[in-house]
Amino acid sequence: MADVLRKSLSQLSAGISTGSLRAEELLNAAVSNHQRSGGSLGAYIVWDPDRGLEQARVADASQANGTPAGSLRGLPISVKDLFGVANYPTYAGTRKPLPVEWCTEGPVVRQLRRQQAVIAGKTHSVEFAFGGLGVNPHWRTPRNPWDPEHHRVPGGSSSGAGVSLCAGSAVLALGTDTAGSVRIPASMTGNVGLKTSIGRWNTTGIVPLSPSLDSVGLLTRTVDDAIFAFLALDRELAKDRRCEPVSDAELYGLRIGLSDGVLWSDCSPGVTESITIAVDELVGAGARKIALELPEIEKVLPVFRKGGLAGVELQTFLKNSLPDWIPLLDPKIEQRMQDAATLTACEYLERVSLFRTLGLGIRQRLRSVDILVSPAVPLTAPTMVEIDDLGRYRECNLLSLRNTSFVNCLGLCAVTLPVGLDAAGIPVGMQLVASHGQDVRLLSIARTVERCLGDSRERCGEPPVRCHPVAGAG
Repeated sequence: MADVLRKSLSQLSAGISTGSLRAEELLNAAVSNHQRSGGSLGAYIVWDPDRGLEQARVADASQANGTPAGSLRGLPISVKDLFGVANYPTYAGTRKPLPVEWCTEGPVVRQLRRQQAVIAGKTHSVEFAFGGLGVNPHWRTPRNPWDPEHHRVPGGSSSGAGVSLCAGSAVLALGTDTAGSVRIPASMTGNVGLKTSIGRWNTTGIVPLSPSLDSVGLLTRTVDDAIFAFLALDRELAKDRRCEPVSDAELYGLRIGLSDGVLWSDCSPGVTESITIAVDELVGAGARKIALELPEIEKVLPVFRKGGLAGVELQTFLKNSLPDWIPLLDPKIEQRMQDAATLTACEYLERVSLFRTLGLGIRQRLRSVDILVSPAVPLTAPTMVEIDDLGRYRECNLLSLRNTSFVNCLGLCAVTLPVGLDAAGIPVGMQLVASHGQDVRLLSIARTVERCLGDSRERCGEPPVRCHPVAGAG
């Protein structure tokens, strides 16, 4: 990675604001990093350095003229191909571009524009974001940069987001999270992934999967970077000075909630071990472990496995808005969506009510701890060969989503941060979960945890990004 892009977001922003760095310099470094891997990781569905260069020059001219912008000015950022971005097509992982109205920029992208961030490109997504492994047969499945020999999945549905960070073609990635679509790719690629509370950030201008569960998220290289980006984008903090400032939480006496239930079962070799070592290090630094009974998770997961709310809400959206795209669906997506076809209105409303009731229950239980900790993803990122069979794909997909999906279903917020490597040498993410609306407190605790344990580079090392080419990679 070009040395300049190894700096933190705050350092890059300070360099832009003082004139010691230029946006064009950062964009050129991002392009160089992309070219160094030959584009072989396949992070982007649209990679347009010329358009990025135009944005960078505008940001530099604005800075030179003293025009106010924002703390993200000049920083190269990748955007998931569900977000509408002016003059870019939106595919949402499908075979053909969506109608032009889905290229309209919503509030989150407009915030990037107001701050003169540089959009480096649009990253790959699972078709309509309906999958946790990152697979897309219409275009290509990006390569997980942690395995130079085998094509392993990068996690999804924000499949290109974490890859763009590892390759150094972006320093911040926008994603969406409906059941783990930010946290899974962050975990599998050794990055930090933030799933904000549902409703915290407006999802207008983003192709929906499940409006009841969709949330905007961030992928960054460190928690400090996640906090920097969160503060730059969060309009609620900007307008409400009563919000708790992001500051270090006290590690001594920090109450870490741990459940002996399903979140720790069927983990690949090295996953449980990495999380346990990290928790023990926190306890050694003064934190306390508290055993939690969480029956709400045990009750919500069987409903999620039957399709939850996402399957029927996606089907409704496609029938009403994009009927011509239904015959073109990947069979893996179509079958999962059709599983929800027989769900009655009464059953749907029962699920909504159940999620709401269980959500209230788990929030009460979480009051006894500062944070709930679990593995973010129980399984090692599988190879494409391992999930070629449809049955095996479904099995791995559901397992990849198991530990993250309950957060969405029960209305919580969460962050994952890398704490080690599993037996296959793939990063392991530790998930920190907090109640709805506790995003600021969550990030504060996550920063304290990262400063105690070390960041991704210190825990995992560097990914071997020089991988074999992906056919047609861009």
